[in-house]
Amino acid sequence: MNQYREIIINGLWKQNPGVVQLLGLCPLLAISNNIVNAVGLGIATTLVMAFSNGAVSAIRDWVSHEIRIPVFILIIAALVTVIDMAMNAFIHPLYLVLGIFVPLIVTNCIVLARTEAFAAKNPVLPAMLDGFMMGLGVTLVLTLLGALRELVGKGTLLSGIDLAFGASAKAWVIHVIPDYNGFLIAILPPGAFFGLGLLIALRNWWVQRAERQPATIPNMTAATSMS
Repeated sequence: MNQYREIIINGLWKQNPGVVQLLGLCPLLAISNNIVNAVGLGIATTLVMAFSNGAVSAIRDWVSHEIRIPVFILIIAALVTVIDMAMNAFIHPLYLVLGIFVPLIVTNCIVLARTEAFAAKNPVLPAMLDGFMMGLGVTLVLTLLGALRELVGKGTLLSGIDLAFGASAKAWVIHVIPDYNGFLIAILPPGAFFGLGLLIALRNWWVQRAERQPATIPNMTAATSMS
């Protein structure tokens, strides 16, 4: 049970691919200009990572060390093709917006890195959980970054939700700041760098603050006992 708990914490916080490992940043920066795009690509990446980790773990004892990387890439490419075709069939408008970034999941280094570093050395269930939690960690960072950029850039949340749920979903768009003229740079690529830098800084501040707390508590205890 401790192993699964550690996998979950690593994926979401300690080894988060978006704000700690800084892997696969190209799609993260390019497609996170609103929440809908960010969540769409995040879910696609999560599914690919979970099933590719599971598949690699299942065949790890039958693949020789010399050809393992090409085999892993073939598995990832096959799964990305399935996800690509499913999005094209069921959420075609969003699929058109995400464009080349769905097929490019094959080249996302975090996907191959987890198959090589974890799935190739562990049983199926922990491997799938590792892929799922790492993908979920990426999705959370994408969602936060998308929300921040959309809010600052347009003053709205869930803009473009109709791409996934149809024209009736346009009413779900939240106008947080009415009559807002927008801040263009937030939804352009430079805004992604600023937003990601802010998220990384906030996480580092939180970690350093948590590390200082254990040193403060004994000092307070000693001061209390002396008094």
